[in-house]
Amino acid sequence: MTVQELPGAAAYRPTPPPAWKPRTDPAPLLPDPEPYRVLGTDAAAGADPELLLRLYAALVRGRRYNVQATALTKQGRLAVYPSSTGQEACEVAAALALEERDWLFPSYRDTLAAVARGLDPVQALTLLRGDWHTGYDPREHRIAPLCTPLATQLPHAVGLAHAARLKGDDVVALAMVGDGGTSEGDFHEALNFAAVWRAPVVFLVQNNGFAISVPLAKQTAAPSLAHKAVGYGMPGRLVDGNDAAAVHEVLGEALARARRGGGPTLIEAVTYRIDAHTNADDATRYRGEGEVEAWRAHDPIRLLERELTERGLLDDDGKRAAADAAETMAADLRERMNADPVLDPMDLFTHVYAEQTSQLREQAAQLRAELAAEGEAR
Repeated sequence: MTVQELPGAAAYRPTPPPAWKPRTDPAPLLPDPEPYRVLGTDAAAGADPELLLRLYAALVRGRRYNVQATALTKQGRLAVYPSSTGQEACEVAAALALEERDWLFPSYRDTLAAVARGLDPVQALTLLRGDWHTGYDPREHRIAPLCTPLATQLPHAVGLAHAARLKGDDVVALAMVGDGGTSEGDFHEALNFAAVWRAPVVFLVQNNGFAISVPLAKQTAAPSLAHKAVGYGMPGRLVDGNDAAAVHEVLGEALARARRGGGPTLIEAVTYRIDAHTNADDATRYRGEGEVEAWRAHDPIRLLERELTERGLLDDDGKRAAADAAETMAADLRERMNADPVLDPMDLFTHVYAEQTSQLREQAAQLRAELAAEGEAR
């Protein structure tokens, strides 16, 4: 018996009912075909000089921070460091675009974003030196813990943003993730919930070319990562991730939209990871030096420095002042990181739960007794 021969076949329609139709017009959600740029274009004339100088000082400081943190791994003061050299424009713009009341949800590579937001550089590196817990109070700084598992910070950002919206709090969450994180299920779940709930959250994807050694072409066949936004019903933006002014502008627009109740935005910042994935990685096994050198020519500091110099906003004295401030920060970081931390084994039980469970209390008592016995033996 065919479908047409079934009872009620006259009512059969070969096309789906109207419910299949898009809930939103997809055209406005699609990103531009090329990454948006400001520096070196006519749009640069309208950029705020004071903002550009702030971005420049933060970029110079950020580059020195990356170099110093990498050196600390070679000195045994850090267990590991995922450098963001080459990506400083994304890191700095993310921090400066946020309001004080907003929340930042960083990945493990985003220590610079946390520092640019005002976190003590030593506290930002505490987790990476193997010290206790996060190293800072997330609530105090409005910075979630640096997230080592890929993309798990994204649903957390959505949850906080949704809760803030339900409470009527004027708060936006900015969640940072790498291109590798977009291949995780948490990425899909976060974007889907964010769009359905119209949560005030912005997703910044730093597409630095590789998920450790896996190039983007082996992760996705999408035209761009920003194009993934339309599948969730949110706008996608494509921006030059080495253009600090462009990243700040695009982020600012997305954050303002979210704050007005317009919902989430997915931003893909096209950048490049100049250093290896971490100090434990040998990047020469999967990419050539010629590729790296080509991206060095598109260095975020050089791009902004050229713009400022051509506009007469930056001279040699200004460059020297920025470099000196960065060196002062690095010297302080080096000195404090070279001091051995005072470790208390009882910190294992601190800040795990708001109220300790019975099991934790039992374990803490056992450790306390062992430490006391060890002290008496001495």
